Amino acid sequence: MAMKELKKSSVIRLNIGGNKFCTSVDTLTQREPNSMLAAMFSGRHNVVCEEDCEKGYVFIDRDGTHFRHILNWLRDGTVPLLEERCKYSELLREAEYFQLVGLTEEIHAFLNKKENDQIAKLDADFTRRDIINFILSNATMKFKGFNLSGLDLSKLDLTKIDFSYACLRNVCFSGCDLTRVKFNYVDAEGAIFNNATLTSSVFLGANLRDASFVNANLDFAKVQRACLVNCSFLRAILDTAQLYNADLTNANFEAASLKCAGLKNLKGTNTSNFRDANLIGSYVEDVNLQHLVGAKLGVVTASGNGFICKNADNIR
Repeated sequence: MAMKELKKSSVIRLNIGGNKFCTSVDTLTQREPNSMLAAMFSGRHNVVCEEDCEKGYVFIDRDGTHFRHILNWLRDGTVPLLEERCKYSELLREAEYFQLVGLTEEIHAFLNKKENDQIAKLDADFTRRDIINFILSNATMKFKGFNLSGLDLSKLDLTKIDFSYACLRNVCFSGCDLTRVKFNYVDAEGAIFNNATLTSSVFLGANLRDASFVNANLDFAKVQRACLVNCSFLRAILDTAQLYNADLTNANFEAASLKCAGLKNLKGTNTSNFRDANLIGSYVEDVNLQHLVGAKLGVVTASGNGFICKNADNIR
């Protein structure tokens, strides 16, 4: 299909994992101009169509279950009302794959608001201004056991702070410097760490369910006995990080860097996404590698390149 010949109103036929849709170039390119879909149909590239009995469909190898919600977002900017939280996690993974930044942010905001409306919770013990005043006073900051849920702490320098045992649900740490911060046994469900620096931080026994670490730097981080269910580490850097005894069910490590990382006794890797992740030099022990090795893992292979596999199952 020569996209240069198409007008914005031209009809585009898509086959998403067997589910077929019709839309327009304008819909695919206007609301999220930096997305994968916009790049595909901007006219800068030629797109190959199926050559079957139903010619004219562009095939994309993804689960098409939620693609109608993707199209509705591109058409009118609305987040769908879904019955189960897990459905939002599935939609979030598709939004991240298609690089729909606006939809990704709206889903996180929607889930945070929904949870705040549904559960009764105490007001946070501090405000953002209180935290800033602590920083300006050069006082030694420890927030062990405090409730900071829902706070916007984005872009603050929070290095070396001890948040152990704190409630950090839905806290926004985007763009923060969290170097050497302790998150031991925190409840940080739904927290946002996008673009944050978490070098040498410690997450021992932390609840990080539904947290987002997109583009975050976790070099040398220690993540042990933590819940990472539905977490997104899209394009995150976890070089030399330690992931031990953690639950990675439905976690997304697509395009993440885990060079020289330690992966030991991990649960849920059969449902995790490691597509295009780089595990060169990593140490892997007691982990089911069937889905890791089967995915695109950069230059890593099961047979070498510094990829140490001790007691690993299902290597192919």
